[in-house]
Amino acid sequence: MNKNTLLTLLSENYPLLSIVIASALFSITLGPFQNFDTQLEYEAASGVIKWGMPYMKYYGDMINQPPLGFYIEAAFFKIFSLSFNNGTALITLFSLGCIFLVYKIGKVLYGKSSALLAAALFAFTPWQLVLSRSFLIDVPCLFFSLFCLLVGIHAIRRDSEVLFMASSILFAIALLTKFFAIFVLIPLALFYIRYRQKKLSHIFTVTAYFLPALLVFFLWYDVIWGRGLLYGESHTTFTHDDFVNFNPADFSPSYFFVGNFLLEAVGIFFLIAAILSIIVYVFRRDIFAKILPFDLMCIATSIAVIGVNTFLGAGLNLSFPYNNAVKYNYQALPYLSLLAASLLPKFTLLFNSLKSKEKYSLLLFSITACGLALLGIALFLNMHYINYLSTTDHLVFKVDTSRNAGYSFVNSSPATGGFPIAIQYLGFAFLVSGLVWASRHEISAAFKLIVHTVKSLSHKVRKT
Repeated sequence: MNKNTLLTLLSENYPLLSIVIASALFSITLGPFQNFDTQLEYEAASGVIKWGMPYMKYYGDMINQPPLGFYIEAAFFKIFSLSFNNGTALITLFSLGCIFLVYKIGKVLYGKSSALLAAALFAFTPWQLVLSRSFLIDVPCLFFSLFCLLVGIHAIRRDSEVLFMASSILFAIALLTKFFAIFVLIPLALFYIRYRQKKLSHIFTVTAYFLPALLVFFLWYDVIWGRGLLYGESHTTFTHDDFVNFNPADFSPSYFFVGNFLLEAVGIFFLIAAILSIIVYVFRRDIFAKILPFDLMCIATSIAVIGVNTFLGAGLNLSFPYNNAVKYNYQALPYLSLLAASLLPKFTLLFNSLKSKEKYSLLLFSITACGLALLGIALFLNMHYINYLSTTDHLVFKVDTSRNAGYSFVNSSPATGGFPIAIQYLGFAFLVSGLVWASRHEISAAFKLIVHTVKSLSHKVRKT
């Protein structure tokens, strides 16, 4: 590889690289964040090393989660030694992988510019950064879910049975890491319905997609563990203790508890921008026809994830789904990021429609521009909130503003002094530089347009 080729590759990939580097710099100044769940999962991974199975010394039995994540963590511990910090480092690596996959999915669906914005939004929400520094299997589960979706999208577009089955294997891996991976079937199914090709239209092909998942579940629960999928002591989806513990009898949870959580986890400006993205689409469906299937994928998945959590926490009054919204809604975060970032192609399409002076174009264009501005503000405010999280020894993602309910963490190594904060500002500088570099041609064109407009106005003033 010669120097010119290397420089070209760096130039093309610098924006994404800057987001990954920025996220890594922020991560090393945070946590690790710990709570009861992280300790149990650390025990389970340690149990794999000691006994070959994810047993927990605290309970004297197997953890009530699918096993694959703990075997991956145990393999990492075998290489780098058993310690909580090493385990958290592995989760951080999975988190960086999630950022890359959000970008790749966004690039396929909406284009490179939107993909970069979505990756930046995803990477710099407090929700994502805290989980990336917590020893929880939610991040590996999301990684395999997104990987499954990306491969599935390529399989459907290329009408490739080989890639389709590769996606099915990744789905099995994701589901054997955590059952929340089931939600990835929503965007994948919608993409399949919209774009399915000849080879993948057979019922046998669709049925075969689920065979790897069924096989690995049978091997684990019936052959290896020997107690069956429906074992009744809170070890499966059907008998998990999340579904038997209720909120206090004198307490009635609000149906808006997920919204309360999201306000803190991603920020109000992020949420407003995502809502504006939907509003703009509704009023100009004619010029957004190509974006429609992808918006529907993001909206449907987000609504499904949030709706299930709301039903379990408020409808069924279950305490764990209510308090643990940070985990129950995590599968929705990439799709919320993609939906908000889709304002960028909508902005471009609306800008082009201004030339024909179509009805509502100027108003909707202004709304879209405001949405993009809100996303810039959201990134800036999230950086400051993360500064705060890095210095506090305790944090709670609240689901109720009137009571101290929510998912809490202890920051075992809060930042002291100015050096960690300086690293964070350096990371944010990397992020901004990457986004500016990716938009350099658009910025140059906008600058030329402004100069041309100013000169035209000046010329008219002189004439008068």
